[in-house]
Amino acid sequence: MTRVLITGSAGRFGRSVVAALAQAGHEVIGVDTAPGTPPEAAATLPADLTDLGEAYGVMNRFRPGAVVHLAAVATPFSRTDGLTFRVNSQLAFNVCEAATATGVASTVVASSPTVIGYGAPGGWTPAYLPIDENHPAAPWNAYSVSKLVAEQVMAAFARAHPELRLAAVRPCFVVAPEEWEGAPTQSGHTIRERLDRPDLAGVSLFNYVDARDAAELVRTLVERLPEIPSGEVFFAGAADALARDPLAELLPKVIPATAGHAAALTGTAPAFSSAKAGRLLGWQAKRSWRTELGDLT
Repeated sequence: MTRVLITGSAGRFGRSVVAALAQAGHEVIGVDTAPGTPPEAAATLPADLTDLGEAYGVMNRFRPGAVVHLAAVATPFSRTDGLTFRVNSQLAFNVCEAATATGVASTVVASSPTVIGYGAPGGWTPAYLPIDENHPAAPWNAYSVSKLVAEQVMAAFARAHPELRLAAVRPCFVVAPEEWEGAPTQSGHTIRERLDRPDLAGVSLFNYVDARDAAELVRTLVERLPEIPSGEVFFAGAADALARDPLAELLPKVIPATAGHAAALTGTAPAFSSAKAGRLLGWQAKRSWRTELGDLT
């Protein structure tokens, strides 16, 4: 059993990560300025981790064996650009700084598929499909830039501390369990609305992942980081797309610039590949909108 400190433990994704790690027998410490950390956490603490002193204080108080950093301004344009960039970038640096300085063996940092650059006002064309971790990043807003910064911060600390293990996860559009029942998603729409209106999910190439599946990837990373190279980045996505029609047909209609590459997506294949997580960690998503919505589709 490992003591795992989770920042952003009350969030849409954080709640599932707390549950997955606790159910696997780990002692979970939740850190969040907002209420709502699940009761599976052994302890919770509200802390402003944008303050480096508080970040050090949290690490020294709990002395975790692993840290999962999820805390952030969670969606693009939900706050001002300056605040979003400052908070997300500072959080990533402070958590990695405090964790590595206090000898935390494993640190996992949450990033985002938005670093790829889809949705850019001037247009965007993928280098290839499906998109994997080697695809060029081209962030165009404060949120996506801050997430790429978080990845680079993680990588810098991995290079500076070869005795420790760090990684980043890019969870696709996270769907919390209650959202399958009709609760609004992070975009404000329901899952059914995103299926009925391809324009809603099309901007992000119909990417998504069940929060519980993504949490299982985080759990696996926490447990297996010592076995893999430090500084790796992983996509975490469902095994299909959040769309009723094959993306080879649908993507060129929604994003014409994808036409040259969409044919590579056969059947129900998604636009984002999680093959690296399968290859290095043995992880793959178990849930999809088809399994969770059932006859409501």
